[in-house]
Amino acid sequence: MNDHKSVKEERKVALVVGANGVIGRNLIDYLLTLPEWEVIGVSRRGGEDRERVRYIAADLLDPEDARRRLGALPEVTHLFYAAYQDRPTWAELVAPNLAMLVNSVEAVEAGSPGLRHVSLMQGYKVYGAHLGPFKTPAKESDAGHMPPEFNVDQQQFLEKRQQGKAWTWSAIRPSVVAGFALGNPMNLAMVIAVYASISKELGIPLRFPGKPGAYHTLMEVTDAGLLAKATVWAATDPRCANQAFNINNGDLFRWNEMWPKIAAYFGMETAPPLQMSLDVVMADKEPLWNDMVQKHGLAPHSYHEVSSWGFGDFVFSWDYDFFADGTKARRFGFHEYVDTEEMFMNIFDDLRRRKVIP
Repeated sequence: MNDHKSVKEERKVALVVGANGVIGRNLIDYLLTLPEWEVIGVSRRGGEDRERVRYIAADLLDPEDARRRLGALPEVTHLFYAAYQDRPTWAELVAPNLAMLVNSVEAVEAGSPGLRHVSLMQGYKVYGAHLGPFKTPAKESDAGHMPPEFNVDQQQFLEKRQQGKAWTWSAIRPSVVAGFALGNPMNLAMVIAVYASISKELGIPLRFPGKPGAYHTLMEVTDAGLLAKATVWAATDPRCANQAFNINNGDLFRWNEMWPKIAAYFGMETAPPLQMSLDVVMADKEPLWNDMVQKHGLAPHSYHEVSSWGFGDFVFSWDYDFFADGTKARRFGFHEYVDTEEMFMNIFDDLRRRKVIP
């Protein structure tokens, strides 16, 4: 085998679908640290081109638009799928989220003869984690559960579609993902940072707002940077072909221990937990937020951009253990880990640097 492969031969082109979300944005940032990659980002809003990354705006729910935009990219070698459309019920999530994946894969497959891999972003919904207490630690080999569940439908589509094809697939299953992204409906670190900042502005202690039992359960999260590394690893290591992997930081925590540390970061006292819906109690805080932006010289982000209160309510309602077994990825060769407490503090530092919070 020739060790002196040309750069052209090694060149990889990533199509990142869902490029502006917390997962897609961090994936692109990581790919740009690897010299052999070029990146094309896809989202409804598009984005600003920079070196080695260009953006395309596409409506993936429209098969015609997907074909027109994504089918005209013959250079794509790897499709990283991390798009998500929210809907009010679990059942309603299936049709749009399956359609977007199907439209993306069909368009890329038709237009990119050198396609090598399709990476699917999933989550613990595969294990029924969103429905109530589930078997922990969850394993990739666990039995399925009663549908509807779009993650499962998406994987079944890929498994069928891949048969007899030159490309392979991987399914990546993070826990709750934490990292930087604005206007993102599922951003836990942002929920905590903005909730703490508003509490501090009002001169009140930082209270855990979730269910009483949720304060004491075993939890884990997945750092968006770690997730990006794992996603690229699984997409490029031949051993990972046609496999699913749980990806988490590698440590466990309970809010009753983490919450006082978060309060200390913001220079605040804690008080006993008090269950409340953030969606409800934070609904009237927009004028206060706008005043804070002025007073503290923050970047001019709208209240809507920094709010994901419904997601906070969802995560803080888990009064059952919420974690999965991450050892399969380690057995296959991925050995990265992240200290969760440090991760939260680093994200809060980053939000301060970007002047998102005071």
